[in-house]
Amino acid sequence: MSYSAAELPPSLSDRLTESILGIIRDGGLGPGDAIPSARELAKRFAITTPTVREALRKLEATGAVEFRHGSGTYVGPTINNVVLANPHRPPITKQSVLQLISARLVIEPAIAAQSATARQPANLERLEAAVTNALIPPGGPTFALNFHIELAAASGNPLLQEVLASLLKVRVREQQQIRALYDNRRRDHEEHQAIVEAVKAQDAERAERLTREHLDNIRNAVQAATFPELP
Repeated sequence: MSYSAAELPPSLSDRLTESILGIIRDGGLGPGDAIPSARELAKRFAITTPTVREALRKLEATGAVEFRHGSGTYVGPTINNVVLANPHRPPITKQSVLQLISARLVIEPAIAAQSATARQPANLERLEAAVTNALIPPGGPTFALNFHIELAAASGNPLLQEVLASLLKVRVREQQQIRALYDNRRRDHEEHQAIVEAVKAQDAERAERLTREHLDNIRNAVQAATFPELP
């Protein structure tokens, strides 16, 4: 069978990524669940381990899987998302970071208000646990729970959680830059904690206001920062 330039057959690596995703789906695995090692997958598919690792790296670039040093490979946080990150994006700029904050300002205060109204005990438990991630310095160990995603989860609307998780994943490098620039860990933690208290009190207006103020503080820190000039 011949293919046009626009209809090239999928590569072995591409076919393998689909097979790995099939294993995840058929096994009912979700974010955080372990998947077989590259060596096990290579044996299962009767191919070389480097080929499997290439496929896993493609999946890692989109957040479908994640590697944990010394632990193994796990299902990633965006496995069920329809919006995935492009691993070949251009360098970040101050403008691209500010665009991310502006987008977050549009949706996150409203999400906080809804979360204050709809929150359930299980959501509150995860949200309170996620507050701790603000104390981890940039470049430190990855925290299992992202505060802002857990805040969206507390809204009771899975689509809102997916939208925010997708946004942060698509602009992950900008988000990393934000953490580096807003590097007052104690202040970040206190602002997160205040938002949690408003959600616990079911004070939608205060939760919305505190979330907006938190993001405004982040935007001010980014605006005051000096970014390197692009070549």
